[in-house]
Amino acid sequence: MMRRMTALATATAAVLAASACGTSSGDGAGDKTVVVGIDLPLQGVSKDASNSTINAMKLFLDMEGGKAGAYKVELKVYDDSTAAKGGWDDSTCAKNAQEHVATENEVAVMGTYNSGCAKIQIPILNQAPDGGLLMISHGNTYPGLTKSWDAGEPEKYIPTGQRSYARVIATDDYQGSAGAQFVAKDLQVSNVYVLDDGEIYGKGVADVFVAEAKKQNVAVAGRQSWDSKQPNYDALFTQIKALKPPVDAIYLGGIYDNNGGQLIKDKVKNLGANSKVKLIAPDGFTGQPDLQAQPEADGMYLTFTGLTTDQLRAAGGSGAVLLDAYKAQYGSDPATGYAIYGIQALQVILAAIERSDGTRKGVLDQVFSGSGITVAAETSMLGKDLTIDPQSGDVNVKDISLLVIKDKKETFHKAWPLS
Repeated sequence: MMRRMTALATATAAVLAASACGTSSGDGAGDKTVVVGIDLPLQGVSKDASNSTINAMKLFLDMEGGKAGAYKVELKVYDDSTAAKGGWDDSTCAKNAQEHVATENEVAVMGTYNSGCAKIQIPILNQAPDGGLLMISHGNTYPGLTKSWDAGEPEKYIPTGQRSYARVIATDDYQGSAGAQFVAKDLQVSNVYVLDDGEIYGKGVADVFVAEAKKQNVAVAGRQSWDSKQPNYDALFTQIKALKPPVDAIYLGGIYDNNGGQLIKDKVKNLGANSKVKLIAPDGFTGQPDLQAQPEADGMYLTFTGLTTDQLRAAGGSGAVLLDAYKAQYGSDPATGYAIYGIQALQVILAAIERSDGTRKGVLDQVFSGSGITVAAETSMLGKDLTIDPQSGDVNVKDISLLVIKDKKETFHKAWPLS
């Protein structure tokens, strides 16, 4: 194992050096230490996924010798959740953003996981002194953060006019479409009811699902938001059960944190098992041990905006090496596929730091000028050449996986596009 880890570290360093085209403005940096913030929800049902992402990033940085080129790199963890809310929190996200800006030598942020939190933080980081503070997310899938979507997007997240936000994951305009095509082509659904949690991510992915479902000639019997504060959803599903013709699928646009466990329990109680009335949800329900342990989740389908740990391990390469190292240290795979994407985001950040002069502006400019940042396939966690578009901040790799919960675990079902 140590030989393979060393090989990964050596190969990664070589590729990052090559990406600098033979030059590095970091020359002479000496022992300067820069800080990379990690901004994730550490309380509530997402805590296991967040902790495994943090552990994976720390493991990878250790394998890289704790450095990016001539710079020493430290990771600083920020919790954007509260115990009271059991998930990400608006005011905490805003407070974290100010702390990122105020932290000396912090040159980039990996996060956030939730798009609603990112919506709050991005404009604050964009206006940070010294040219703006780079943020790269491993989990934000809401399209409007980087592209024209809702009114004023993405311009309202870029008050300085210079982009500072990027991501290494596909967006919900792909994920919502994949879910609807799967429902129509594979599950042969004819009549679906759509629920969302009322948040920016949940409403956005549900909007795309609805639009694509209609294109696929799947009737949308109804659409409404669920209230995460309700003790149960019997009335909601009794209403849905009374519809004629009856629905044969339920789509949940949102995050499991928003009382998703109770929602699924009451769906099965009132509409029957997922083998009878299909249940499908987006990546906001992935990587949740509590969900996977629920008897009512058996047979539930999920979309994931990336490659799963099973796929990465089977493909071999750097992702598989990291997963083996993680399992050797922690005794199991990460709780979420997003842990690998956290490392992928960190790889981009480290490449930008190595090529920079160690300042915020210097790091930001490496991502959003010229040809941007590319991590070569031989060291990329995904085993593919990964490039951040300097014009948009979006990534060239757009994988979507279809999963199913069975035997109390997420299992890879098939890849999208569907064959």
